Amino acid sequence: MNHASSIALAAALALAGCSYKSTPTPEVVTPPAAWAAPAIAGEGVWPAADWWQGFASPELAALVAAARTGNTDLAQAAARVAQAEASLRIAGASLWPSLGLSAGGDLRRPSGANDWSDSYSAALSASYEVDFWGANAADRAGAAAGLDASRFDGETVTLTVTASVASTYLQVLSLRDRLDVARRNLSIAEDVLALVEAKVGAGAASDLDLAQQRTVVAQRRAAVPPLEQNVREQLAALAVLLGLVPTGFDVAGTSLSPIVVPPLAAGMPSSLLQRRPDVKAAEARLAGADADIAAARAAFFPQVTLSAGLALSGAAAGDLFSLSDAAWSLGASLVQTIFDGGRREAQRDLAEARKVELLQSYRAAILAAFQDVEVALGAVDTLDRQRRLQDEVVAQARRALELAQIQYRAGASDLLSVLSAQQSLYSAEDQAAQIKLSALQARVTLYRVLGGGWSS
Repeated sequence: MNHASSIALAAALALAGCSYKSTPTPEVVTPPAAWAAPAIAGEGVWPAADWWQGFASPELAALVAAARTGNTDLAQAAARVAQAEASLRIAGASLWPSLGLSAGGDLRRPSGANDWSDSYSAALSASYEVDFWGANAADRAGAAAGLDASRFDGETVTLTVTASVASTYLQVLSLRDRLDVARRNLSIAEDVLALVEAKVGAGAASDLDLAQQRTVVAQRRAAVPPLEQNVREQLAALAVLLGLVPTGFDVAGTSLSPIVVPPLAAGMPSSLLQRRPDVKAAEARLAGADADIAAARAAFFPQVTLSAGLALSGAAAGDLFSLSDAAWSLGASLVQTIFDGGRREAQRDLAEARKVELLQSYRAAILAAFQDVEVALGAVDTLDRQRRLQDEVVAQARRALELAQIQYRAGASDLLSVLSAQQSLYSAEDQAAQIKLSALQARVTLYRVLGGGWSS
């Protein structure tokens, strides 16, 4: 290789050091200084990574562990991460030289000759596309951003599945509480019916009283089957979350009573963007769009490829190891597209428009994150207050029914007051069970929208 070729090769390799440089992610939304929702004791504290342990339910913890190994959505997310890893390796391969090896043998007998002659050959070739303009590096950076986004998406799925398991399990327990309320109120209605029947037999009550109370009993009985069906539906949903066949699946829990209301954790707005994997995924995709633009712009410049080869031949296989007859080659090629009908311009415009879209998607993800937390904090505060007030409603409804029954037995009031008290108690207890569920699920939602203890 002469001196000029050496200089050209050195210059090419030096220019190859120019690689894609990523740009910082712009600040598209200024975080608020504090949450606008009512102040809570846990402000500034982020959820623990195992936040579901705060409900003090060993069964819930076991269900979450089972879901993390058996859930089909998580398995799909893991496969998508594996695909992204493979894509990154594919993109990274373009930064390395490619090597090729070929070998062959030939056995011939010329026409009219009695002897056979054989010959052998081998060739080693290498080529390398010099990444002058950072196109290959940009492709690899885009693939790396895609891998980051896939991993963040996987974390989002994990968080969503965990929250869904907790919420569905609490739903099952709440429905069983409501079933207990319906059955207890059915028992109360049957006791009142027995009293009315006795008074009708003694001539102290009318057939209208008897028909009205029988209506109440029928209503209480009719309330049970829908709740039983809801329990079956939620158990089936929970089984699927765990990756199990719903048939025969059940949980041991029967009530929300043992469930502990966990302490609150609200974090700080300034750190939320580093604790939401969905926001980080949007940021990674935006970084990938930058890399795509760089690759599209690099396509306007020529491609330079260096190549080298070594060819060996011999009349016997052993001659291949002798370099005396070796043929060497070293070359470089430059390719520049002159006209492509506007393809490269369109590809560049497409990449730039895609970045505009992803920038707005990133901004939307940030705004949605702040909105989620504000709404969740407000729901936790509202439902906690509502739960305390509803407990007082239940206590007064029970007292009202007791007094109405006493007065009815003594003949001091008619059945109407008893009917009204029965309905009030059933509604109050059923509503209390639903509010308690909503209060617990609001905490699950809050932990989820705060990132569930995840951090980038």
